[in-house]
Amino acid sequence: MTTFTISTQGQGLYEFTRDVQGWLAKQPAKDGLLTLFVRHTSCSLLIQENADPEVQTDLHNFFARLVPPTTDPGMSYLTHTYEGPDDMPAHIKAAMMPVSLGIPVQQGQLALGTWQGLYLFEHRDHPHQRQVVAHLSH
Repeated sequence: MTTFTISTQGQGLYEFTRDVQGWLAKQPAKDGLLTLFVRHTSCSLLIQENADPEVQTDLHNFFARLVPPTTDPGMSYLTHTYEGPDDMPAHIKAAMMPVSLGIPVQQGQLALGTWQGLYLFEHRDHPHQRQVVAHLSH
C-alpha cells in the first residue's frame, strides 16, 4: 500500500497515471486489483480520456455549470457557505462522482484502455495537497 500526493492549483483534472504505473512496476505482485481511494471530501477520482485535453476542459466546464459557486443566485438555498463559495459545490460534485476506483492489473500494467488515464478531479479553487491511497490485492 502507498499514498500518492497530488498537488493541485485549483479546479480541474490532474492526471497521475504515470505515478501509479511507476509504483506498480516496483510491486512483486504482477496481477491483481488496484484500489485507489482519495482521502478528501471535495475532490473525486476519474478514469477519463487522456489524449485530448479539451475533454478535461469540457468536463470541468460542465460540472461548473451544473453546480455553480454559492455566489450564483440559483445556489442561495445552500447553508454551508463559511468556507468559501466553492466549498459546498465541491462537496456536491464529490458526492456525484467516485472517490474510489478499482482497476485490474495484468502483468504489472494497469488494464486501462488506449486513451484512458487516472485523474484527480479537484473541485476547490485554491491549491491543495491531495492524498490518494493505493492498494494492490492479488
